[in-house]
Amino acid sequence: MKMRFLAHFVALILFPCWFVSVRAEEIKSPQPCDFKALFNFGDSNSDTGCMASAFYPEILPYGETFFHEPVGRASDGRLIIDFIAQHLGFPFLSAYIDSIGTSYRHGANFAAGSSTIMRQNRTVFQGGTPFTFEIQVAQFNQFKNRTAKFFNQEKENSFTKDIPRPEDYAKAIYTFDIGQNDIAAVISQSGMEYSHAVISEIVDNFTSQVQYLHELGARTFWIHNTGPIGCLPVAMPVHNAKNQSLVAGYLDLNGCVNYQNDMAREFNKKLKNTVVKLRSHYPDASLIYVDMFSAKYELISNANKEGFVDPSKICCGYHENGHHVYCSNRAIINGKEIVPGSCDDPSKYISWDGVHYTEAANYWIANRIVNGSFSDPPLSIAQSCHA
Repeated sequence: MKMRFLAHFVALILFPCWFVSVRAEEIKSPQPCDFKALFNFGDSNSDTGCMASAFYPEILPYGETFFHEPVGRASDGRLIIDFIAQHLGFPFLSAYIDSIGTSYRHGANFAAGSSTIMRQNRTVFQGGTPFTFEIQVAQFNQFKNRTAKFFNQEKENSFTKDIPRPEDYAKAIYTFDIGQNDIAAVISQSGMEYSHAVISEIVDNFTSQVQYLHELGARTFWIHNTGPIGCLPVAMPVHNAKNQSLVAGYLDLNGCVNYQNDMAREFNKKLKNTVVKLRSHYPDASLIYVDMFSAKYELISNANKEGFVDPSKICCGYHENGHHVYCSNRAIINGKEIVPGSCDDPSKYISWDGVHYTEAANYWIANRIVNGSFSDPPLSIAQSCHA
């Protein structure tokens, strides 16, 4: 035993470079995954046209920065999901219900603005959209089954060039960015004694749908937690009634509402716990938990350093003294017509319309998450099938 230890010690002294090269070889990161498609589920943070196709389309100045026209995105340009698709080498995802000029060869987007994880037929979840997470998963199942029929024929036809192959679903990456509207609903009922139970129920419902997607063949899951909802400018007192007295601790150092962010943190903690449990249940799957809260909060905390204006400022819309006229809308306030336009330079703003982020902010955040810096386990999205 002593002789072996001595030999090892001598080798370390005489041949240190050899040992370093062996160690580097041992910890070499895994190869990028060969994803065949990308399927996304979420709310307005990743909706690329569902609500615009289903209801009223957006109007300018939405989309003005990159697309130079409204394209169904709640931003002046690209969303985080757009940058994720580009990073993986895919085209922008078409909304599932968008029937004009769409291609689903490399995946589809089921996200819809105002969507929630919970069904919206209970008091706390009034309003919103019919496209809940459960409905989005049902749409995916229908999409998968219907596209498979075209490949059960003897030969491909002209339509099959625009849809995924049956084998692509197991080799796809499934991304999720949903839950913010559920937390907003809980916050709006802040006096509820059962808010903790509701948050647990929200996470349980999310878990059920992920399990169902696994049954349908999904194997790589990229799951975003919810962002700092208390840092959305429309939630900040600066855009609401003036001179309101705030108790100590109501706001943090960035002007964000503490109790609202605490709700988001509770949801995120329970979400991470359930992701860990799912890993033990599904050893054949890869489940990546992405800390979007921390990524977004880092940007908000370092706004000036990163070249942005004060994070409470809103590029498009009118938000003063508790009056909120959202981007592209108009209203009469104190006898005066308000028709708010966008700011001169959206690239300097974090918040586009008080709720959603600008393309510049989305780009900043996307660059921080795709490399695995905010992921558990810390894998880049291109390597996320190896967890």
